[in-house]
Amino acid sequence: MRTIPVSPTARPGWRAWLIWSVGVAAYVLAITNRTSLGAVGVDAADRFQADAATLALFAVVQLAVYGGMQIPVGVLLDRYGSRPIMTIGMLLMAAGQLTMALSPSIGVALIARILLGAGDAAIFPAVLRLVATWFPAQRAPLMVQFTGIIGQAGQLVALVPLAAFLHATSWTITFGSIAGLGVLFSILVAMVIRNHPPERGADVSVNTDTGVIRVVTSAIDTGVGIRASWAHPGTRLAFWSHFTTPFAGTAFVLLWGMPFLTAGQGLSTAHAAGIISVYVIAGMALGPVIGELSRRIPNQRSYALVLPAVAVQLVAWVSVIAFPGPAPVWLLYALAVALATGGPASMIAFDHARTHNPSHRLSTATGVTNAGGFIAALIAIFLIGLALDMQGAGTPETYSLDAFRIAFLTPIPLWIIGVVFIVIERKRTRIRMGLDPERVRRR
Repeated sequence: MRTIPVSPTARPGWRAWLIWSVGVAAYVLAITNRTSLGAVGVDAADRFQADAATLALFAVVQLAVYGGMQIPVGVLLDRYGSRPIMTIGMLLMAAGQLTMALSPSIGVALIARILLGAGDAAIFPAVLRLVATWFPAQRAPLMVQFTGIIGQAGQLVALVPLAAFLHATSWTITFGSIAGLGVLFSILVAMVIRNHPPERGADVSVNTDTGVIRVVTSAIDTGVGIRASWAHPGTRLAFWSHFTTPFAGTAFVLLWGMPFLTAGQGLSTAHAAGIISVYVIAGMALGPVIGELSRRIPNQRSYALVLPAVAVQLVAWVSVIAFPGPAPVWLLYALAVALATGGPASMIAFDHARTHNPSHRLSTATGVTNAGGFIAALIAIFLIGLALDMQGAGTPETYSLDAFRIAFLTPIPLWIIGVVFIVIERKRTRIRMGLDPERVRRR
């Protein structure tokens, strides 16, 4: 690798804010694309005559591609920077939504979700890279939280306007319109986004503490970067933190929330949309609070923020499915707020990845981290759909509250597994940092 000494900009100028704003706007559209099927899940089931397992397969395929692409995207970002990768990502999502708009069968629709997942995988890591490249390190935790917060507005776009537009027009017009937005945003990204400030002469990431810039120059560097990222317990702590915190909210909003609230709990579509909107708004409100706390207590984030967020979600989740009969409305709103803690808490994982990895493999470590939550989400989505099918409740006509209760038990082991590994890797990270003494093995 070659090293170029350049001092980072102390204060980001107007161009940095413009580039970040365009990147975040692209991320909002990516979230809208990602959650578009969840907002119209019942309509999709009717259009494709799909049972619960098949409907879950749409989301599972999308998330599997998203998660599987995280490390390759991270490597590509480290090699080529954000601008070309984001542009290609927006075009892939546009192609996916156009395919979905015209899809006559489940097979074609699955191809659409593959394209969508591949394009979506590029956007969030690329925006995080822009934060690391254009902004000083001390602003990074808050900027990451704001990126996540504003991006979640895409869920509101998918939840209300998109569903209303679908019911006012048609499937083809709705998804074709989203595809058109994707093309427009790909042009905007290509015109506005720049990989690095003009005073730098290469597509690189910068260590804002030392002013040293690293450039990945070979495939050997890439392979070493992936292994070195995972070898550090801080990266593994980041992975398991992201694995454990957001998956329940993702599964709920991406696919199973609307069917559970309408067919299971007996709410109207508008009321169910209101509850899911509270999930989004609460996540946006909690983001700055958790981001500031994360900045103030960097060595206590796992125990003070991540694990409490998991505990709150688990308690609310179990309370709703254990309640005899339909849960009271206040408890469903409490569930929405509890699940909303997962998104901001998951952003702490990226602080771990950034803290424990040098800048030349920042995007690779971010990709490893980001894969965690989506691996957990696709497992949860698939298990819930499979459990519904095994009970004979695999279609909107046969959904029932009792079937959902049993199906919603299946993600609970994911929380348990994640908590165990968070505790293990946190201890290893603290030992690596010299904050805890190394364990003495008994002979």
